[in-house]
Amino acid sequence: MAHRRLVGQPLLYAVSVFASLGVFLFGYDQGVMSGIITGPHFISFFGTPGPIAVGSMVAVLEVGAFITSVAAGRIGDIIGRKGTLFIGALVFTVGGAVQTFTTGFAVMVIGRFVSGFGVGLLSTIVPIYQSEISPPNHRGALACAEFTGNIFGYAFSVWTDYFCSFIDSNYAWRIPLFVQCVIGAILAAGSLIMPESPRWLIDTDKDDEGLRILADLHGGDLDDPIARAEYREIKDRRESGDGRSYGMMWKKYKQRVLLAMSSQAFAQLNGINVISYYAPRVFEEAGWIGRQAILMTGINALIYLASTLPPWYLVDRWGRRPILLSGAVVMGLSLCATGYWLYLDLPATPNAVVVCVIIFNAAFGYSWGPLPWLYPPEIMPLAVRAKGVSISTATNWAFNTLVGEITPYLQEVITWRLYFMHGFFCGCSFILVYFLYPETKGVPLEEMDAVFGEGEATGYATLPHSTSGLPAPSSTSSLYPPQTNNSGMKSKGWLSRLFNRNTSRKDLRGRRSRRGSLHEEEVALTRRRPSEDDDERGDGFVVGDEEEDYEMLESGSGRK
Repeated sequence: MAHRRLVGQPLLYAVSVFASLGVFLFGYDQGVMSGIITGPHFISFFGTPGPIAVGSMVAVLEVGAFITSVAAGRIGDIIGRKGTLFIGALVFTVGGAVQTFTTGFAVMVIGRFVSGFGVGLLSTIVPIYQSEISPPNHRGALACAEFTGNIFGYAFSVWTDYFCSFIDSNYAWRIPLFVQCVIGAILAAGSLIMPESPRWLIDTDKDDEGLRILADLHGGDLDDPIARAEYREIKDRRESGDGRSYGMMWKKYKQRVLLAMSSQAFAQLNGINVISYYAPRVFEEAGWIGRQAILMTGINALIYLASTLPPWYLVDRWGRRPILLSGAVVMGLSLCATGYWLYLDLPATPNAVVVCVIIFNAAFGYSWGPLPWLYPPEIMPLAVRAKGVSISTATNWAFNTLVGEITPYLQEVITWRLYFMHGFFCGCSFILVYFLYPETKGVPLEEMDAVFGEGEATGYATLPHSTSGLPAPSSTSSLYPPQTNNSGMKSKGWLSRLFNRNTSRKDLRGRRSRRGSLHEEEVALTRRRPSEDDDERGDGFVVGDEEEDYEMLESGSGRK
């Protein structure tokens, strides 16, 4: 029987699920420490470590991740997305083995540091890889599904900690650490059979292989017009001659780099690490003791996991801005409520804190959890995408390290005030998104220049000019940035104006619905006779009223 390979959507989904093992590992490692650091055998083995020692043991992983996330941009450009994924998984597995068989505090710190090297590579390259193989109308959903893999890893680790807590020996914490080695080895082996990113292949002049993978993602036909149109547009951008250095990236794309960095910074400052790394301690602080604290963490993790599912549907329908803004509001209120109940210290405080933490985690899982991993690879151009995402990911790990290191200390020194501090950062993130973040829903990666006003759109959902046989679009047809209809805005409610400030997509959605899919547009542009309305709308090209003008246009000669 002939070997049957995956193509089309089955290939896309299979690769997305498998790549999500990379973020599953990060989520698992993040959660596994939260449970074992409160276990009696762990505390006894390490000689009752103090808050600074525990914070260092937890946060040293972020130091390693920060180092390799900075280097991952260059590594990903040199050896490719697939090779970087393999190395990251291999290094993570080695670090996990060192942690599992540790002989003391110093060896544990070394193991965490080595695992951090792997996490830094994986957390940088997986979002890039995912964005580069995903179609525009499903890019957000697939990135959110990837984040669900991260939270599934977190939930899996918490429940592993809980069940292993019944083991009356050091295996209670060694077994959870060993599980991450098994998963890392599976990812390393599987990365060898995954396809390379077609955009990286085309960007490095491996055109035939890149076109082959694009065709596979679109159904397997090398002559598929959508695959060839996408190939041509990527190739045209590749041949634009832009420089690729960090200096050029900062000079030309400073706004994008700062937005990418800010999204990752606030993902940490908004308080998630206080809950993720130290959830059992938070519950112990509220009155849940020992194994009960781990159980509450496990229940919280399941709700957290469920909260990551709605963005699969919403992110490509609502857009990025409404989700980030609403998430910041709910998170800020939940954190302030947590601090308030801890301040009151009433008999109802333990249950109230559990409810507040669950609401916070659900809001984070639906908003500031997945979107900061989606946004940076979306807005960075191909020439510097790996470098830009590496800088934003390094920002994540820098703030991750800071929060992870100081949280145990702040929990003892400023106690309930810590949660008001992170609630304040949620307010800051709301203001930042409201005024500065453009909407990127449904925009092809190659069209982001126009979203930021840095170039003219090449014509969304159209064949590239060099292959379409049609004249270039008129400048009046540029879709990005959309023109604000002031009169229309007056008729909207204040909530609609809030979520769509400076980034209204109503006109864009209207144009997109008129145009239909990419293949339908190709047929329409090459076969249909234009109506008078086309001249008024400026939809792509200008035609005359006479029959001979249309015939010249159809033959590709253009209008004289």
